[in-house]
Amino acid sequence: MSEASWICPKCGREFKNTHQQHFCVQAPKTIDEYLASLPEEVRPLLHQVRDTLRATLPDATEKMAWRMPTYWKGANIIHFASFKRHIGLYPGDGGVRHFAPRLTGYKYSKGAIQFAYDKPVPFDLITEIALWCYKEYAK
Repeated sequence: MSEASWICPKCGREFKNTHQQHFCVQAPKTIDEYLASLPEEVRPLLHQVRDTLRATLPDATEKMAWRMPTYWKGANIIHFASFKRHIGLYPGDGGVRHFAPRLTGYKYSKGAIQFAYDKPVPFDLITEIALWCYKEYAK
């Protein structure tokens, strides 16, 4: 083990970052399990993201994919996940490219958008992104 690494006292796995968020033993099989595993202080926001996506995509199936809550209809439509300092929304590279002009003030990359916990979460924008993804990706 290198000097800059950390070992989780629960599962014994080694990580580069101290207290790196991870799932000990086995990844959650359901979105409910995933949300229950999150720190209490961020859980309500992630429930709101889930509720927003459920309301926006009523015909989509909820499932876990890539260890993230996912909305699916013949193909993956959109994912979300909790991280130490932000919520990650994964609309794919097309979604990020389409909404890039409206993402000023948020970090984003080829297929991911970060909504920091210390700023208001733009649920209206998440709704618009999810609708766009549904039209583009659902089969």
